[in-house]
Amino acid sequence: MDRFRDLNFHSLTTWMLDKGVDLLTPLVIGIIVYYVGKALLARLIKQIIKGARHREWHTKDIEKRQKTLVQLFVTIWRLIVIFSVGYAILQVFFGDTISNTFAPLFASAGIVGIAVGIGAQSLIRDFLSGIFIISENQYRVGDIVDIEGASGTVERIGSRSTVLRDVDGNVHYFPNGMVQHVINKTMGYSMARFSVSLHPSTDIEKISEIIDEIGNKLTKEEAWQHKILEAPNFVSIGDFNGTAVEVIVAGKTQPSDQWAVIAEMRRRLLERFELEGVKLAIPPTVAAAAKSKK
Repeated sequence: MDRFRDLNFHSLTTWMLDKGVDLLTPLVIGIIVYYVGKALLARLIKQIIKGARHREWHTKDIEKRQKTLVQLFVTIWRLIVIFSVGYAILQVFFGDTISNTFAPLFASAGIVGIAVGIGAQSLIRDFLSGIFIISENQYRVGDIVDIEGASGTVERIGSRSTVLRDVDGNVHYFPNGMVQHVINKTMGYSMARFSVSLHPSTDIEKISEIIDEIGNKLTKEEAWQHKILEAPNFVSIGDFNGTAVEVIVAGKTQPSDQWAVIAEMRRRLLERFELEGVKLAIPPTVAAAAKSKK
């Protein structure tokens, strides 16, 4: 029994010494090829996106497009390397017999292909939809979008699914094949649009001058001028009734900067309204309660 164990251990050791180099070689080469190819792909894609066709794009749009395409092609490159290394390792174990081993499988590929094709229709649809989403530039990694009722930031566009993270940190997974309607909030530029409810007795002419003054001043400041494309200004009057009049403010910003601009405009408007004695609208419930007390 001991001789049998010693013989097996000796045979295994001999085999490992003989085949060890053959096993390690494809692994080492595969790792090197993967990382080198990954770096070259990333650099090549970035150079292509910066080409003449995309020179009119904003820097953020270019970066999103680059990140999305790099992610896709690196994934494809990883699969190619893993398949190649796996095949090379199988050659070490099975040698030339690997072709004879898998020949019957390839011969029956027609029947198997039909069976798999019926079961994998959704996978194929998701993959093709993902290719169209990326090629048509519908949305990119980093964009803020609404997809089928869910809103969030695109974290990943895979070959099969799109991943969103909403403001609460929840992660949503969407098969690419089910994405029918997308609202992209950060494509090209964004609109900083909001409304302010004021007291009905407010002088609208005075308010419009204050809003335009603050918006133009904000646009000229160094910290904000690179974020604002068109100064936030008074646009129109919205709904009005006996308790409130709605004033609409809008401006054009760089993608994803609209919320920061809106917050800063609101802050400055509140400070200015307090100095100028401008009254905000009284909620109907509060007005009704005050009236009933009288």
